[in-house]
Amino acid sequence: MTELHESAGTGPGDAHFAVLPDREDAAAVARSFARPGSRTLAHASGRPWLVGHWHDDEIVTASAGSATLAVIGCCPVEAAQLRRMAARLRDLTELDAPARSLPGSFHLVAALDGQVRVQGTASGLRLVFHTEIDGVRVAATRADTLAAALGLDPDPQELAVRLLWPAPYPLFENSLWRPVTAVPPQDAVIVAADGRTVRHTRWWTPPEPVRPLAEAAPLIRTALEEAVGARTRQGGVVSCDLSGGLDSTSICFLADRSPAHVVASTWPGRDPADTDLQWAERAIKHLPDVEHVVWDADASPLVYEDLLGIDDLLDEPTIGVMDRSRVLHHLPGLAARGSRLHLTGIGGDHVAWCSDAYYHRLVRTRPLFALRQLRGYRALWQWPLGDTARALADSRPYGKWLADGAGRLRDPLPSSVATSLGWGMAPRLFDWVTPEAERMARRALLDAAATASPLHPDRGLHTDLEQIRSCTRVIRQWDRMAARAGLPMASPFFDDRVIEAFLAVRPSERVTPWQYKPVLSAAMRGIVPEDCLRRANKATAAMDAANGLRHHRGDLLALWEGSRLEALGLVDGDELRRLAVRPTSPGLSDAILYSTIAAEVWLRGLSHSRARTP
Repeated sequence: MTELHESAGTGPGDAHFAVLPDREDAAAVARSFARPGSRTLAHASGRPWLVGHWHDDEIVTASAGSATLAVIGCCPVEAAQLRRMAARLRDLTELDAPARSLPGSFHLVAALDGQVRVQGTASGLRLVFHTEIDGVRVAATRADTLAAALGLDPDPQELAVRLLWPAPYPLFENSLWRPVTAVPPQDAVIVAADGRTVRHTRWWTPPEPVRPLAEAAPLIRTALEEAVGARTRQGGVVSCDLSGGLDSTSICFLADRSPAHVVASTWPGRDPADTDLQWAERAIKHLPDVEHVVWDADASPLVYEDLLGIDDLLDEPTIGVMDRSRVLHHLPGLAARGSRLHLTGIGGDHVAWCSDAYYHRLVRTRPLFALRQLRGYRALWQWPLGDTARALADSRPYGKWLADGAGRLRDPLPSSVATSLGWGMAPRLFDWVTPEAERMARRALLDAAATASPLHPDRGLHTDLEQIRSCTRVIRQWDRMAARAGLPMASPFFDDRVIEAFLAVRPSERVTPWQYKPVLSAAMRGIVPEDCLRRANKATAAMDAANGLRHHRGDLLALWEGSRLEALGLVDGDELRRLAVRPTSPGLSDAILYSTIAAEVWLRGLSHSRARTP
């Protein structure tokens, strides 16, 4: 196994840091975050402000008067523009407006009159956590950084929650260490001048989905152009996924219009029915300046590959470990072709398409239109009439839905129509999860149900936001893995400005059973040729997942030998070992093992990290 080291992946794409208040006692605390190769940015007083890792290309700072600003990540803001913002700053809440207007994906950090403000992205791709260390309130971009400074072990109840399939909002956004507080993506954290008092303040609200598609399309196109431009304006060589799907194809065509030279990367599927390569070749005919690399389908790693060799330092379990080898495999080859950054189409499924749950409201506000559309969905997804009627009649508020789910954790998986038209997929636990873990997960669900509000009153927009935020939890870990592998990744569809542009479209025009991703097609018309916009499906890689389960059963069996989850009393190791030798067991094709594998791999990595890091 590769030796773990804290400085892994300190090149571009892996900025991570702690933020300290301007206090004398904070200087001693700052030493807790010093690592080989770490950098420090100071307050005007000379005391440490930011301590961590970042590359010169991904930070812009400026000071004026008593204000200092730092933008860390991808943002085409110039220091002079940032200096003007600092000069005008009289209150830290005034940063809400620029935070809602700047393109890209970044952390925004500010210091003003002894106060400190830190925020990430509304997408959840860049997060913020905070805790108190020796009387000083410290914020950081990673929860494990703070937990390590406090010498904490993960909370068993939070681990039990992560065994849920899936863990619903807001539970999946908690940190794994109880004293470490997660800042909701829509909030900034402000630490008062005393260095202790802390509050969250909301800086982002999703747009109401009321904009007609004809009006929205040019705004979406501009947002995507700016998102891709923020990554390509420096020129050089960038690579792009080109699966032939609408999402990656759109990114590829936008990148081709930039000063950068583009290398397009296509992984054909193993499934003979997979048409990705044909659609990618159709696109490349319109891109004469783009270098096209087609990888050997049989060389593509399967799902579940190399689970025992994962040594990335992650701050939470992620189902992304299942596909880690597949995500990283082609990056060295693209780096060898000169690529400095790899652009993906990830996120297009989450913003260019949307939840069917909008029809729960539309059936009440536009019944004739909604019923006509629902007939199409019933035919498309084979929803039984009775189940559809029950799902539409279910008007439970979000807290009641969560509480009811706490009492049904061992029930069979819910019907697809109940999930599609409801608040989301109701959480489940499976046979290998112990009664003690079930008790803890149920308690967490009931505690959350007592106070939880949905991300939006419309269950369609709530579901869209939850799916975006649960996906970015995976992507932020993949981004760190990719940076460590030597080629940073970026997913422009998950930039806040892009998300806002898509979410503002009326749901009746954004999701329809009669057309595939109509909003993206309308936005890209004139940039992506018509014959490339006609694709109405996508590959699922189901064969790769099924084959991976069979081919890597030995690794799965080894994973459960000496299981950390078993030692904590959260899983029945014997049951998991029996499943490992029977990978064709009914139900396993539904990915129900993913959350358990994610937690086990994460705990293994955590213990290896502690053993090897002085």
